[in-house]
Amino acid sequence: MTQTINADLSPQAVQKLGGPEWLLEQRLSALELFHALPLPDRKVEAWKYTDVSYIDFAGLRAATRVAPVSGQDELPASVRARLQSTDVAGYLVFDGPDVIFRNVPESLSAQGVVFTDLRSALESHPQLVEKYLYQVVPAEVPDDTTIAAPGTTPSKSPDPSEGKFSALNAALWTNGAFVYVPRGVEVELPLGSFRTMHESGVFTATRTLVVTEENAKVTFIDEQDSPELQDAYAFGAVELIVRDGAQLRYVSVQNWGRGVTHVQRQRGDVGRDATLNSLVVTMGADLSRTEMQSYLRGQGSSSEMLGLYFASADQHFDHYTLQHHAAPHAHSDLLYKGVGADESRGVFSGMIKVDLGAQKTDAYQKHRTLLLSSEARNDSIPQLEINANDVRCSHGSTTGPVDPEALFYLRSRGVPRALAEKMLVTAFLEDVLSRVPLQSVVKYIEAVIAEKVGAA
Repeated sequence: MTQTINADLSPQAVQKLGGPEWLLEQRLSALELFHALPLPDRKVEAWKYTDVSYIDFAGLRAATRVAPVSGQDELPASVRARLQSTDVAGYLVFDGPDVIFRNVPESLSAQGVVFTDLRSALESHPQLVEKYLYQVVPAEVPDDTTIAAPGTTPSKSPDPSEGKFSALNAALWTNGAFVYVPRGVEVELPLGSFRTMHESGVFTATRTLVVTEENAKVTFIDEQDSPELQDAYAFGAVELIVRDGAQLRYVSVQNWGRGVTHVQRQRGDVGRDATLNSLVVTMGADLSRTEMQSYLRGQGSSSEMLGLYFASADQHFDHYTLQHHAAPHAHSDLLYKGVGADESRGVFSGMIKVDLGAQKTDAYQKHRTLLLSSEARNDSIPQLEINANDVRCSHGSTTGPVDPEALFYLRSRGVPRALAEKMLVTAFLEDVLSRVPLQSVVKYIEAVIAEKVGAA
C-alpha cells in the first residue's frame, strides 16, 4: 500500500512531515530560506562550470511513499546483489523516501550502538537527534566562518556558498540513516545504507547523520543505485561528527541511473587526534554535484579524502572539496582521480584553507584526470588560502589523454582496444583503490568501471 506525500513546497507541507516542535521550527526556517535564496547560477564562482537552471522547483513532485518488504528476496535485484557481495555488520535499505528493509543485529545494541533510520531515531532517541542534527550541515546560512562544537550551539559553515539545495534538504528531508557509536566502542564490520528509487519525475531529500563519540571507531558505507529514470532528483546531506580520538571511515558510492540529477553536501567535523577517512565515488546520474568538506577542529586531527569518478556519454560530474584547518598540528591528504569519455564533462574545485593560528598544518591536494576522448572536457581549480606562516601545503592538478605508447604496447601484444583501455583506466585509478581496505567495495567499483569502459 502506498501513500503520496504532499509535494507542495509550503509551510503546510512541512508541517505534515511531522516530528517534534524543535524540528518543525528548523524545517520552517530552512523553507523560508529556500524560497528567499536564488538558484545558483554560473555567475557564482562555486557554480561557474555547472548549470542547474533547468531545475524547476515549482514543478517538483515528492516521491511516493513505499511500504516495507517482508524479506530480502523482495528487494530490487541490484540491492540484493550488493548485499550478497558486501560484508556488513548491519544494513538499512531505502526506496525513495522510506526504509523498506533493515537487518540490524542485537549485538550492536548490546554495545550501545544506535543504527536505525532518522525517523525512527526521532522517536527512540530524540535527545541524541536533537543534539546533533543540523550541527555540521546547518539549516541556515551562516553569517561567519566559525563552526561551534557539535552538540553545543548551531554550527557556522566554513563555506560561504551555503544555498538553496542545503535549505531544501533541511526543510524537506523525509528519512535517512542515523548512526551513533558511544565512547570507546569499536564496530568491527562496516554498517551500510543502500538506497534506490524507482520513480521518474520525482525528488527525494535524504539526510545521513553519523556520530562517533570519543575514541570510538566505525565504517559506514552509503550507496545509491537505481535503474534509468526520467527527470528524477536526489538532494542529500551527510553530517559526519568525529569526536576526540575517534576514527570514522565514510564511503559514498553514487551510481544512480541516467535521468537523475544528484546534489549532495557531505561534511565532517573532526575533533582532537581524531581521524576521518572518506571516499567519494561518482559513476551515475546525468548531472552530479558533490561537495565533500572536512573541518579539522581539533589539534592533531587528520582527514584523508579520496575520490574517483568515471563520466561517459554526456554526463556532467562536479566535485567541490574543502580541507579546512582550524587547529594546529592537523593533517589532511586529498587524492581525487577522474576519467572522462565521450562528450562528458568533469569539474573539480578544491580548497585548502588554513586559519590564523593553525600552525604546523600539513595539507596535500592532488587531482588527476584521464580523458578517453577528444570531446571529453575537464576543468580543475585547485586553491590555497593560507593564514598561518608555519605550514606545509601543496596542491596540483593534471589532465591528459591515455598514454598512446602504453596503448600501442598493449595493442601490439594482441590486447583488444576495449580491454587495453580498461587495463589502463584501472591502473590509473589503482592508487586510489589501493588505499581502500574494503575489498567488496573495490570489486564493485571495478565492475562498474569495466562496464563503462566497454560502453565507451
